[in-house]
Amino acid sequence: MLTQELNQPLGGNVMPRSGGIATMMRLPHVATAQDLDVCFVGVPFDLGTSNRSGARLGPRQVRSESVLLRPYNMATRAAPFDSLQVADIGDVAINPYNLLDSIRRIEESYDVILAHGCTPISLGGDHTITLPILRAIARKHGPVALVHIDAHADVNDTMFGEKIAHGTPFRRAVEEGLLQCEYVTQIGLRGTGYEAEDFDWCRRQGFRVVQVEECWNRSLAPLMEEVRQRVGDRPVYLSFDVDGIDPAFAPGTGTPEIGGLTVSQGLEIVRGMRGLNIVGADVVEVAPAYDHAGVTSLLAANLAFEMLCVLPGVKYR
Repeated sequence: MLTQELNQPLGGNVMPRSGGIATMMRLPHVATAQDLDVCFVGVPFDLGTSNRSGARLGPRQVRSESVLLRPYNMATRAAPFDSLQVADIGDVAINPYNLLDSIRRIEESYDVILAHGCTPISLGGDHTITLPILRAIARKHGPVALVHIDAHADVNDTMFGEKIAHGTPFRRAVEEGLLQCEYVTQIGLRGTGYEAEDFDWCRRQGFRVVQVEECWNRSLAPLMEEVRQRVGDRPVYLSFDVDGIDPAFAPGTGTPEIGGLTVSQGLEIVRGMRGLNIVGADVVEVAPAYDHAGVTSLLAANLAFEMLCVLPGVKYR
């Protein structure tokens, strides 16, 4: 019989990476977040998509690709499993026939996770899921700072007359008082729009908007130093839409935009969050049906691991 420590991924010398049940990083699967410091949780929801659907299958495929990950971060020397109790608690049971009921279910599920004192790292699912997560986060921590990586600002007032969709979560979050707007940074915004208002609304709220042209051909380490200085010790949430990365590296998503961030820039952003009071994180909009050889899901799995590696309390060696 296989033996496995609760907070350690299953090793490749215990079970071949092509075998076993696909939990995130082959961590133990537990039913609740009780007694955990951090949990990976899937939100298989894509009722808010506006172009290509399929992100509901993202959590499953990200977990499948995550079998390639090992527990120690060679670049940053982070050894998160040495100091944190981490497990995969499975998926939120969303209602595939009702968007608003799904939002309620997500919100209530995260209330329970946070009540256990556990920090959630979420696997989406489309970007709609960040709204109910932020609602639960704000009840626990108050309004939070935000680092948002995306091709799109996601601040539409409505989409086809609907107030809740994957293009509206941060407009609703502002209206509901979930964010400390002067400490919001959006990175990688780009593409065509309907009018300048698409990004200018964000600036009027006090957001720091970093359009992708500001990122081209440069390291983002200085930007993240600026972010750390601005945010300070405030609670901060990290939301990473994989379409923030150029579709050459992340084709498996619903609304790809050319000219995006590189993978190394994505890593610089997440690693640049080290030292901040991160209270939750997500990686969203992986649509496996449009992926090639699992590269987008593999990217998302690595980003989720990198998020784990910068959480408060991580040991470095």
